[in-house]
Amino acid sequence: MKDYLELHLRDLPYFRALLRAVEARFYEGISLPEPVLDLGCGDGHFASLTFDQPLTMGLDPWWGPIREAAGRASYQYLVCGAGDKMPYPADYFTSAISNSVLEHIPDLEPVLAETARVLKPGSPFIFCVPNQRFLETLSLGRWLEKRGWSGLAGRYRSFFNRISRHYHCDSHETWEKRLNKFGFKVEDWWDYFPPRALHTLEWGHFFGVPSWVSKMLFGRWVLSPTRWNLFFTERLVRPHYEGDPRSQQGAYTFYITRLVD
Repeated sequence: MKDYLELHLRDLPYFRALLRAVEARFYEGISLPEPVLDLGCGDGHFASLTFDQPLTMGLDPWWGPIREAAGRASYQYLVCGAGDKMPYPADYFTSAISNSVLEHIPDLEPVLAETARVLKPGSPFIFCVPNQRFLETLSLGRWLEKRGWSGLAGRYRSFFNRISRHYHCDSHETWEKRLNKFGFKVEDWWDYFPPRALHTLEWGHFFGVPSWVSKMLFGRWVLSPTRWNLFFTERLVRPHYEGDPRSQQGAYTFYITRLVD
């Protein structure tokens, strides 16, 4: 089996590497009949490490990530386009994924409608998103609340949601209603990334500033992806990866859905 954590740590800040490595494991054993659409493919890094073969189509609205994805050969084809106006005929794809993307889209309904349009009836649509526990589980927010500073806790959560670029941190019930409206049936779902893992991700946003500077100056999150340089980082995050990431208190949810015939 692949060690997704080791692979992601070579290229990403540790908090992103941990989350993406956990999510990559979930795709093992999931069948994605071709042609496959990756909705919000980004720079193609996740697909390049998760799937053994290039996916059929990557779609993203930003040219920068699309150009990076082209250099990784993660997809057979790449298109720079919006999710609410996809340049594909109806019933074109036989499966679709969208990994940690939908939470960043302000107006979701047109995107879900378009996804349903370009998928053949009976096709699986796999995606993952933060859920309603994401904000309430943040460690600094809880610490502030315990000291009676609920207003400051609320402002911190709003700030963290803003830097995370989240528009939707919704419950399973909300997502099921939203999906049913456009013909998708939830076949399976689970929550993952328990509080301690989320706290690692939370503080990584602040401790990961040097990685951000490195990306701005040198185009790389990790300048020295060697074992000795990543040794202590890996020891910090590996327990969250090795343990069962599924949790009833998890701050993210993974969905396996299908477009109803």
